[in-house]
Amino acid sequence: MVLDITKLGDPILRAKAQPVREKEIGELQTLLDDMVETMRHAGGVGLAAPQVNVGKRFFVYDIGEGPGVLINPEIVRADGEQVGIEGCLSIPRLHGEVKRAMTIDVKGLDRDGRPVRIRATEYLARVFQHEIDHLDGILFIDLADPVTLHWITEEEEEERVREARAAMGSS
Repeated sequence: MVLDITKLGDPILRAKAQPVREKEIGELQTLLDDMVETMRHAGGVGLAAPQVNVGKRFFVYDIGEGPGVLINPEIVRADGEQVGIEGCLSIPRLHGEVKRAMTIDVKGLDRDGRPVRIRATEYLARVFQHEIDHLDGILFIDLADPVTLHWITEEEEEERVREARAAMGSS
């Protein structure tokens, strides 16, 4: 089911999300599937729980290699630097350049509650950092170089979503 995406101005986007307790993981499975469907429908590559009005520490992602889930993620190491354009499903059509680490090590739990450690580089590292920021009440506009912030047209947004859906193999 496609969920409503929380938009800028909703207080949940500025709140620090609470950790998921072990006993709650089993109850998240349908929500995780709905979040993946919602992310793909919106043409996104990541979606954090606060973006669907859930104040818990988890997110879904897919950069074209199949969907993934990180529960209670924590960045344990960050190296290097990259600057790239970011947008956000909670702030449609606004884009800007954000400086991020080039490589990060993240630990957390997978969708079944098993411990995982992932080394993410380049684009995946950017996606993880963006989503983990959501869990801490931080939005990309807080980190973006203000000079680079710009709105794209509705037509450009529709084209971006079409291209993203095609890349993910969804309609």
